[in-house]
Amino acid sequence: MTDPDILRYALTLEHLEDKFYREGLANFTAADFAAAGFDSTFYTNLQQISKDETTHVAFLTSALEAANEPVVAECTYVFGITSPSAFVATASILEGVGVSAYLGAAAQIMSKGYLTAAGSILTIEARHSSYLRAALAKLPFPQPFDAPLSPDEVFTLASAFVVSCPASNPALPLKPFPALALATAGPGRAHLYAAFASVTGPVFATLTPGADALSWKVLVPQGVNGQSYVVLTKCNETVTDDTVVAGPALVEVTN
Repeated sequence: MTDPDILRYALTLEHLEDKFYREGLANFTAADFAAAGFDSTFYTNLQQISKDETTHVAFLTSALEAANEPVVAECTYVFGITSPSAFVATASILEGVGVSAYLGAAAQIMSKGYLTAAGSILTIEARHSSYLRAALAKLPFPQPFDAPLSPDEVFTLASAFVVSCPASNPALPLKPFPALALATAGPGRAHLYAAFASVTGPVFATLTPGADALSWKVLVPQGVNGQSYVVLTKCNETVTDDTVVAGPALVEVTN
């Protein structure tokens, strides 16, 4: 991916987050969040998070325009949120994915200026994530390193919310993987592995066939904690777009 591709990729994610918060704040009031058990400062802080995401959209849009590069517009999304608690739970997930997205793309950014800007956004996404996790009575920082995700892995997770995008949007050089529910019956199953994302590289775990031909069991490796991601892969040595069979799936691990 080129630097402009990465900026458009980041803008695609920020559009999703921006719309998510604007829609949630339009649908639920401060009283709704208070009734759901969140404290008196929570709604105000949500409004600030929403403003941050809107600012990120404006910044990335300006960066692309300054480089005379095409800009991606907001898509149409379905979030399926029916309660304040569900909104906060999904917000926490989106912020965690945002952290992993920027972290995973960092190594591909060539411009030092763009890299610094991406790092600045990443730290804010991490603050959002910790705040929302604490509000949900989860560990705000469950492990010493966040897990990076590849652009294709992030695109797979984000695609679950996307209904359609404007035809004028430039195509991103990304492809979603099949859902992790996909499994292969028969002898081929023995050659699939679970790979958990980590900053030092994938952590592989053995898959055990479940009670039926379409399910697996896996023991989460030690050191994997908090919002984590797992893919099924054909290889137990490395994870690439060519070896991933399905995923990533998001799992919340509490040790």
